[in-house]
Formats: sequence, structure tokens, C-alpha cells
Amino acid sequence: MEFGLSEDQKLLQESVGRTLERVSPLDRVRKAAETREDYAADVWAALRDLGVPGMMVPEDFGGMGMKLLDAVLVAEMLGRHVAPVPFVGTAVMAPIALTGAGSAAQQEAWLPKLASGEAIAGVAVSERAAGARDGAGVTAAAGKLNGSALFALDAAGADILIVADKAGGLHLVKGDAKGLTKVALTSIDLTRGLTELQFDNVEAEALASGDAAATLGRMIDAGRVMLAADTLGAGWAMIDKAVAYAAERKQFGRVIGSFQAVKHMCAEMASELEPCRSLIWYAGHAFDEVPAEASLMAAHAKSLTAEVGRFVARTATEVHGGMGFTDLVGLHYWFKRIGLDRQLLGSPERVRGEAAKMQGWAAD
Repeated sequence: MEFGLSEDQKLLQESVGRTLERVSPLDRVRKAAETREDYAADVWAALRDLGVPGMMVPEDFGGMGMKLLDAVLVAEMLGRHVAPVPFVGTAVMAPIALTGAGSAAQQEAWLPKLASGEAIAGVAVSERAAGARDGAGVTAAAGKLNGSALFALDAAGADILIVADKAGGLHLVKGDAKGLTKVALTSIDLTRGLTELQFDNVEAEALASGDAAATLGRMIDAGRVMLAADTLGAGWAMIDKAVAYAAERKQFGRVIGSFQAVKHMCAEMASELEPCRSLIWYAGHAFDEVPAEASLMAAHAKSLTAEVGRFVARTATEVHGGMGFTDLVGLHYWFKRIGLDRQLLGSPERVRGEAAKMQGWAAD
């Protein structure tokens, strides 16, 4: 039995990593954050050349027909390079929605465009995944949507939106639909945009050709695994930077990496984060191969990696001392990326509660 990645998967991750190293250095990330770009079009174009937008799109619609574990490997590299691109919503959650519940016409209209990277898809399911705030939530009636959806992913410049209503139904809305207002939300992480969608009798197409409730659950599971993988990549980037800094920064005539306390800090970060990798890989594997375990594994991967990621972010910053807080070093981009990953699609506390219910350890 094979417990590791295939050669093709290794090559995929290496290829994406090399490309991001070339097109998304820290200066490019800083520019995207400072100018509040919806996303870095040049970085996304480079990923389009690798076929990344079409990873989860079936081959019949021009995609690569890959599995969630493959997307996990890409998400890790995106987190490692804090890439300002629309991946989780556009390349993962939206294709799952259209494939699972879209009509033949909806699939034919949009899946090829998503596969080629021609179209961007936003996803608004936060009220179903993370709980609704006061006044938030979308209602559907007679083909129209009303209400508001917070923390929509990849929605700012989206051509289409996949929106979940209060009852768990899924709807497709065009990005320029009449009555739709997009309000940019400010978060700690400026490498990815969040949007509030306001609906005033907005025309929508129901995604009702399959089991919408099951498809919504799969979208959330996949999104949580992507966020966990993103945190894994960002966390390892912070560890590598902390180790490199400890090997060159001197105090009392010695590099600080020679001090036992600093050695322990670096070792503890690695020992805490690395076990998350196998959990995330298994969650990605279970999504396609062991569906009965998919939701539970996604919840465990999201909640554990969120907690470990926060520890790594804090400790790596401490290793850098005062330099860790400067924009020159740029460590805060990874720190904030991990912070947003922690809260999107359910806080660790909420997701752990869901896992407890699935395992019969807590009442509904």
C-alpha cells in the first residue's frame, strides 16, 4: 500500500512552488497588499499556464479532473508563498458546486470558463459554515435572493457567485446582476479579499440538479481542507525563516541558533506542525476515497492546524525578536494569512464542536 505522494503529485507541487517563487516574491505580495488588488492577475496567469484553475473541473469540460489531495498540494504552496490569488473559491469550491448540483446547461456555460481561468467564481457559504451574524443571511423565493452574505471568498471581481441561502439551497448569481452590491471587507490578511454581498431582489439560478445539501457540505469540507493546507504552507515558511534568521543573527558573539532556548523553540515548531501534514493529506484523500470520513477529517484538519498554526506564527515571530514585527522582514504576511485561515469557514472552536457531534461526543 502506498502511503506517500505519487511522482506526478510531487512534480505538481514542485512545479507550482517553483513558479510561485518566480512570480510571487515578497515584493509582489507587498504590492498586492498595499494596492488592495482583488487578486494578482499576473500571478494567476502563471498558475493558469500550469492548469491550476481547472484542477477540480472534470475533463469533459476542459479541466484536469484531479482530486482534492492534488489541490491540497497546490494550496500548501500558495500558503508558503502567501500568493494573492483566487484559489479556494474559484478553483475548488465553485467547481464542486457546479459538478455536484449544477444543471447540464450551467455546467456547460461555466465549467469550461473556470477550467481555462477565463472566469472567476466567488463563493458565499459562511453563514452555513461559520454561523450567521445578526442581520446576515440570504433568503430565496421565486428565483430571487434577498439579504446579505458575509465573508464571501474570491467574490470582489467574480464573474459568477455561488451563494448558499438560509435553508441550505445553492444558487448561481452573475457577478454584475441587478440589485447586487459588493462591499469590500477589511481583514488582517491583505493578500486575499473578503466581500459582503448584499442582495435586493437579485435574479438567481438554483443549483438543484443534484443534492444541494450534500453538495454544500462537500464544498465546506473541501474549503476547510484547503485552508488547513494553506496554513501548513505558511507555517513552514515561517519556520524556515526563523531557522535561517537564528543561523545568522548574533548576540554575545554567537549566533542565536546556538542557544538552547532558541533551538528548542525551532524544534517545537517543527514537531507540532509536521504531524498536521499527514492529517491534511488524509483529509484530502478521504474526500474522494472515503466519503463517510470526509467531513470528520476535514473538521479535524481545520481545527488542529489552526491551533498549531497560531503557535508557529507566534513562536517564529519571537525567534526574530523585534525584527519580526517590521515590514522589511515581511513576516507579518504569513502571520496574518494564518490568522485569517483560522477563522474562515468556521473557527477552531466551532469546527471542533461539529467534529464532537459527528463522533457522538456532544449532543446536537
